[in-house]
Amino acid sequence: MFSYRIHRLKENARQQFRWAPHTIGLSMVRPKDYEPVHSVEARSPYAAWLHLKDSTEALQPGDILEADNGELRIYKYVGFEEAQWQLPEVKPDLSAAPPVPDASPTAQGAV
Repeated sequence: MFSYRIHRLKENARQQFRWAPHTIGLSMVRPKDYEPVHSVEARSPYAAWLHLKDSTEALQPGDILEADNGELRIYKYVGFEEAQWQLPEVKPDLSAAPPVPDASPTAQGAV
């Protein structure tokens, strides 16, 4: 049995997901579009879906199941597919870098 953490797609992002063309393969998802809600114990993502389908907490297209091992599965209209968090690019802190010497001809004494 696995413990799956459910990440619910926020309503504003759900409309965009609903109208986006279906793509096959790895889906890149943004953490800011999701809210973790609770966990469910199941043998597979499909078993989790079956367990929740008749409850008020049923999975909706766009929701994500995150397994104990960090594996993400996004629920799409055709079933579950692999997903990965798309983390924002970290920009280097340039204030901590040493200053670059000026290599212009006027800095070297040429006129």
